[in-house]
Amino acid sequence: MIKNFVDRIADRIRMGYLAAFLLLLISYILTFFSTQKLISQANLVNHTSEVIHDLDNVMAFVTRCESDFRGYLVTDSRAILADYYKTRNNADSIVRRVKNLTSGNPDRVSEIDSVSKIVHKKFMWMNNEIATFDSTNELAGSVLMSNNLGLLTMRQLEDYIHQIQSEERGVLNAKTGNVAKYSRTIKIINIVSIFLAIVLTLYSVITFNKENKAKLIADRQAREFQEQLEQRLNELAALNTELVELRNIEKFAVTGRISRTIAHEVRNPLTNINLAVEHLQSEVEGKEEITMLFEMITRNTDRINQLISNLLNSTRTSELQLVTASINDVLDKSLEFAQDRIELKKINVVKNYDDEICPILVNNEKIYIAFLNIIVNAIESMDEHGTLHLSTESISDRCVAKIKDSGKGISKEDVGKLFEPYFTTKEKGHGLGLTNTQNIIFSHNANISAESEVDKGTTFTITFNYA
Repeated sequence: MIKNFVDRIADRIRMGYLAAFLLLLISYILTFFSTQKLISQANLVNHTSEVIHDLDNVMAFVTRCESDFRGYLVTDSRAILADYYKTRNNADSIVRRVKNLTSGNPDRVSEIDSVSKIVHKKFMWMNNEIATFDSTNELAGSVLMSNNLGLLTMRQLEDYIHQIQSEERGVLNAKTGNVAKYSRTIKIINIVSIFLAIVLTLYSVITFNKENKAKLIADRQAREFQEQLEQRLNELAALNTELVELRNIEKFAVTGRISRTIAHEVRNPLTNINLAVEHLQSEVEGKEEITMLFEMITRNTDRINQLISNLLNSTRTSELQLVTASINDVLDKSLEFAQDRIELKKINVVKNYDDEICPILVNNEKIYIAFLNIIVNAIESMDEHGTLHLSTESISDRCVAKIKDSGKGISKEDVGKLFEPYFTTKEKGHGLGLTNTQNIIFSHNANISAESEVDKGTTFTITFNYA
């Protein structure tokens, strides 16, 4: 549920940013094309401005050529004549440039060709007059006349250029209007882009805050649910532990009742057998073979009687004289009793005691026997250089001691039988050691349980109430 919620938040934020990206991309594309149009129109404006400016230069160069021409005729200065030729070349160059600038407009090319012809005609007239002046050293009459060819040509050139410039200015105004239009378009697109960016930013912030708030609420609810679940699991584990302890106690009680029933039912016939044997011994003459048979019967009945006594002792609860002691000291003292076995097999003992643990009530003699049985079993289950781990801690206001070995372990089927009378995994074991240990632990109003895994060792957990 939390994962789906987080995914939904991520999807909304991704959609917001994707929309922002698409809108800004469209805005950028529109801005790009508008800018290209603007640049194109600006180039056209510059082109038209250059045409108008160059036509002004044509007029200026032609006017300057005529001034140099007349100055040469008046002063006969070769320097002025040189300036005249230079200016004429510049005028021709400008005319060619204007023609190249207007090459894309056939009508304008035709008009520029007419201008070029007028300019050429003007220069031809001045060249002829200069040639006449150079040969006669006298001014021609046409030069002095106000309506001579030079003046007429000049007026014609001015009219033509003014006409072309007027047309170009009209084109310039139209193109300038286009530039302004595209500039306004770009401005509008930029304003809209900024507006969209602000709106999408606000959307992202609002969405994030909203979803983040919902996420925090969901996280809090999830934590509360997890805490409740953990509490329920702890309660269930505690109930399960109590159930296991009750089952162990009930099982121990049943075993005790069965043991007492067996002892009662078996001892009566044994008593009769012994009485019968004593009577027969007094009636029958003593032969060696018969005496040996009587001794065999008596010896086995005594052995059966001893086994029954051991079974009763291992399952009989008794009132113990309890004293206050530290569980840490009890474990250390029990280790001392098994020190020879530990050294013989080079067992590594690891202690992890709680130094602040509270004291418990124990009967020293009995509790040492119980712990010693567990420690000896642990040592015997391990090979040389095994590890025996002892620990104490406080759990749920109870004292918990654990004895763990690194031995070969016990199968799950056999773990449940560990405390049953006469059950043993040892070749020479009699199967009453752990039964007696359980009896002692129960006599201390404590509990014992075992966990084991094959090839990973066994752990015994003993839980006491605090004193």
